[in-house]
Amino acid sequence: MGKHGKCDVEACYPAAHSGAVAGGGMYPYMIESPQLRWAFIRKVYVIVAVQLLVTVAVAAAVNLIEPIKTFFQGRKPEVLAAYVIILVAPLIMMLPMIYFRNKHPINLFFLFLFTVCISFSVGMGCLSKNGTVIFEAAAITLAVVVSLTCYTFWAAKKGYDFEFLGPFLVAAALVLVLYSLITILYPMGRTAKLVYGCVTALVFSGFIIYDTDNLIKRYTYDEYVAAAITLYFDIINLFMALVTALQAADG
Repeated sequence: MGKHGKCDVEACYPAAHSGAVAGGGMYPYMIESPQLRWAFIRKVYVIVAVQLLVTVAVAAAVNLIEPIKTFFQGRKPEVLAAYVIILVAPLIMMLPMIYFRNKHPINLFFLFLFTVCISFSVGMGCLSKNGTVIFEAAAITLAVVVSLTCYTFWAAKKGYDFEFLGPFLVAAALVLVLYSLITILYPMGRTAKLVYGCVTALVFSGFIIYDTDNLIKRYTYDEYVAAAITLYFDIINLFMALVTALQAADG
């Protein structure tokens, strides 16, 4: 590993270098069949795209269908119970999803249920937000995700490796989680929300690069659910962070 994560192709992937050239200039780390790796990558992105469509549909239903919106904006005990269930359900659903992650097709079934649970959380998070802010956050998220994905594929082909980002991103995410827990007792002001949203967006932008790099190089073919979950999480958290920042800036 060289400076700034640059990897010497022959040193890091000696078995793959000659094969990469023979295969028509494919990525240097593709020791196995490039066709199989690209099929895996396409499969993961199709799953993530479906997850995002489900999230958009559920979140839109929560915010646009009046009876559902009125229910979640109420203050009855059953509304509080629904909030608790929606917040806890993804954690509960994650256990069987992780256990069956390599067992098709039940892994996709639990992934769908997990995605629906997260989608309700996203919808609830957008209930009190300005509609313009939500569309702006969605547009920025799309631009950032596409740009960072293209950059990571380009950098990987040039021999760069982003595995070194892992410990820093985990530490940053832990700090953000602890800070968000503190804000439950001591709510943030407008400036603090703006800073928190911007920092969170930067952290999950880093996660998009890191997890895309893992998708290209490290996941095995039966880990498509795990790869899809990480990228989906990164995109959703980036979007919610941008919503927080833009809402704070909008006042």
